[in-house]
Amino acid sequence: MEDHSLEKKFNKIIAIVSILIPTVVGVLFAVKLKDFGINVEPLSFLPPIYATTNGITAVVLVLAVIAIKNGKQKLHQRLMTFAIALSLAFLVMYVAYHMTAESVKLGDLNHDGIVDAVEKAKVGAVRFLYYFILGTHIILSVAIIPLVLISYVRALGQRFDRHRKIARITFPLWLYVAVTGVVVYLMISPYYA
Repeated sequence: MEDHSLEKKFNKIIAIVSILIPTVVGVLFAVKLKDFGINVEPLSFLPPIYATTNGITAVVLVLAVIAIKNGKQKLHQRLMTFAIALSLAFLVMYVAYHMTAESVKLGDLNHDGIVDAVEKAKVGAVRFLYYFILGTHIILSVAIIPLVLISYVRALGQRFDRHRKIARITFPLWLYVAVTGVVVYLMISPYYA
C-alpha cells in the first residue's frame, strides 16, 4: 500500500496558499502606500529587475528538466527549489512596485495615465496581442500555484510516479508564465516614465 501521508498533510496547506497568494496579491495590487499617508518614492527600478527574474526562472526551469532527463535528481531538486524562490522574489518585487507606483498603460506615450485615441491608434493591433498575452499570463500564474506546490510535495514525498504526471502539466504552464512575464515587460517598457 502506498504512503500518501505527506501529500495528505500538505493538501490543506496547498489549497490555502493557492487561494491566499492571488487574493493577497490582488488586494495589495489595489493598495497605494501614498493613500495611507506613507510617503515613499515609486520603486520604478523594479520592473526590469522582476522581468529579468522571470527570464532567469524560465532558464532555470529548462535546466531543471534537462537535469532530470540526464538522471541528475539532486541538481533537478535544487534548480526547482531555486525556481520557486525566484518566483517568490518576483512576487514580492511586483507587489512592492505596484504599491508605490501607478500602473503603466500600453500606448500611454505622454505618461498622463490615459491612452487617448491617437495613442491607441499608434499602438494598433499590438494592443490585442498584448492583452491576450497579459490575460493568459495572469490566469495561468494563478493556476500554476497549486500545480507547483503539488508537484513539489509529491517529489518531497518521493512519489515520483505521481510527481511526473503533474510535472508534465506544471512545467509548460510555469515556463509559459515565466516567458510571457518577460514578453509583457518588453511590450510595455517603452511606456514607463
